Parts: sequence; C-alpha cells; structure tokens
Amino acid sequence: MKPVKAIALAALLAAPQFVSAEASTPMPLTYEVFEEAIPHIDLETCPSEMAGDDRFCRAVVHHDAINVFAFLYDADSPAVAYRSYPADGLNAILD
Repeated sequence: MKPVKAIALAALLAAPQFVSAEASTPMPLTYEVFEEAIPHIDLETCPSEMAGDDRFCRAVVHHDAINVFAFLYDADSPAVAYRSYPADGLNAILD
C-alpha cells in the first residue's frame, strides 16, 4: 500500500471520532468547563432577573457587552441562564 493511501485510510478510520464530537446532542456548559476556558469575573450576587438561592453568577466582558452566566450549585453546576447587558457607562464605573 502506498504511504499516501495508508494515511488516507487512517484518516477515514479516525473520522467517526470527529463525527461524534459534532453529535446532535448538545453538551451542557458546566462551571468546570467555563472556569477553565473563559476569563470571567465572579459576581457577589446575580442580577435580579437571574437571581435564585440555588445559583451563582459569573460575568464576561466582551466587546460592548457584559455577559452574565448563571450556574446551579448542585450536581455538575450546569449553566441555567444567560443574559447580555450593554456596557454603556462601564467606563464611568471603572474610572
């Protein structure tokens, strides 16, 4: 077998692994993944429309928005809510 064909065959055999990574079942965003992958700010309290005794919130500043993610304290701490707020006036707060 020519080396090029062997490489192509190996790539085809590995393809199911790539397909399964793109499965139709969504993977939940857990706090463990979020913590490692996304630079964020710990919020002392959640915004009122996301607040609850069973959750905590983290904020991400990106472009002209403040994105807030809420995670449950239970189990794997899955993300249960998301809101985006305009960052207008943020400079005045930070000065």
